[in-house]
Amino acid sequence: IGNAAEHSTAILMARENRMDLSLGIAVGSSIQIALFVAPLLVVASYFLAPRPMDLVFTPAEVMASVLAVAISAQIASDGESNWFEGVQLLAVYVILGIAFYFLPEMAAGQK
Repeated sequence: IGNAAEHSTAILMARENRMDLSLGIAVGSSIQIALFVAPLLVVASYFLAPRPMDLVFTPAEVMASVLAVAISAQIASDGESNWFEGVQLLAVYVILGIAFYFLPEMAAGQK
């Protein structure tokens, strides 16, 4: 919800065919979350959560991040977009969602 204004601005800029500005806003927003909000949540978890949060990621989470960065770099490399690239982004989102839905069961089966 905090970045809703940025996302709406990125959508408006994309509709006006200003893809460079739209991609800059979207990527900048993602970097802001990764570099500021995640560490802030770790600090806040010491006061608010029953168990403190850490920034130790599982191999699946690291691979998901690598996949998201790779597909975003592929989409942004030529400076323009089409419907197929949008479908690729949605497909990666759905695949990651399904994978992480079944991930706890897969991890429990290995123990």
